[in-house]
Amino acid sequence: MAELRYLLFLGCAIPYRVSAYEISTRKVAKKIGIELIEMPEYNCCGLPMEPISYDIMLALAARNLCIAEQQGLNMMALCPGCAGTLHKVNKILKEDKKLRDAVNRYLKEVGLEFKGTIEVKHFIRVLADDVGFERIKGTIERPLSALKVAEHNGCHVLRPAKYIGFDDPENPVMLKRLIEITGAKCLDYMDETECCGAPIVGVNEKIPLQLARNKLSHIRDVGAQAMITICPFCHMMFDVNQPRIERMFDEAFGLSVLHYPQLLGLAMGFSPAELGFDELRVDTSKLLSAIT
Repeated sequence: MAELRYLLFLGCAIPYRVSAYEISTRKVAKKIGIELIEMPEYNCCGLPMEPISYDIMLALAARNLCIAEQQGLNMMALCPGCAGTLHKVNKILKEDKKLRDAVNRYLKEVGLEFKGTIEVKHFIRVLADDVGFERIKGTIERPLSALKVAEHNGCHVLRPAKYIGFDDPENPVMLKRLIEITGAKCLDYMDETECCGAPIVGVNEKIPLQLARNKLSHIRDVGAQAMITICPFCHMMFDVNQPRIERMFDEAFGLSVLHYPQLLGLAMGFSPAELGFDELRVDTSKLLSAIT
C-alpha cells in the first residue's frame, strides 16, 4: 500500500492531556498507509491568542507553516482548533499580499519566510479527501456491526465555512460516513451540531457543563452506546467531565466516549490496550463486551 506522508502537528493539549487520541491515530494511520513525520520545534497554533492579538496569532501560525514548508510536507492536525487556525491563516496569507508581507517582516527576525507552498488538513479530512473510503474499508477486519454510536464533530473542524470549505457545518456527513465504514451504526440525535461547552470553561462554571449534559442526554435518549469525538477539548468535556456532570445534575449517563481512531482501530483488529482505552475516564467494559 503506497504511503501518504504528512507532518504531524500535535498542538498543546493532546500530548499532555489526551494522549490516547495520538496513540490510536498513530496505530490506524500506519495500517492505512499514512506516514506521520514528527514536526520539529513547533509552537502553539495561535488560536488562543486571536482574541488578544490578531497579529500574534498570525505570526504564531505562520511560523508553524514555515516549518512545514522547510520540510516540504503538508500538515495533518488532530485538534480541530489547530487545524482550523493553521488552514485559515495559510489561506489568508496566500491570498493577501499586503498582510503576507507584514507577517514576513516578523518572520524575518527568526530567519523564516512564508511562501504558501503547503496545505493543512484535520485528520478526518485527510481520511475523506486523501485516503478515501474504499482504502479505509480495505483495512477493516472486525466490523463493529453490534454497535450503535453518535458522532460529535465539534465546531472548528467545519467552521468558519468560508475558510475551511469542508463538509456542511449545518448538516455534516463526513464523520458519519467514516463511522459507518467501521460497521457501527451512527444515530441521529437532537442538536447534533451544538457546541460541547469547552470554549467557556473558566468563564462560567455551570453553563458549559449544562451544554455537555444536554448533549449526553440527547445521545442517551436515542439509545447510543458511545459518543465518537474528533477534538481533544470536546472529548475532555464529555469523558473527563462526565462524572462531574453526573454529580452536578444528579443524573447517571455512563456513556463511553471514544476518539474516532479508537473506534476505527477496533474495527481494524487492534486491541483496546493498543488504542489507549485505559486512558478513558468513563468505563468502556460494557461497550467492549458488545463487540466480543
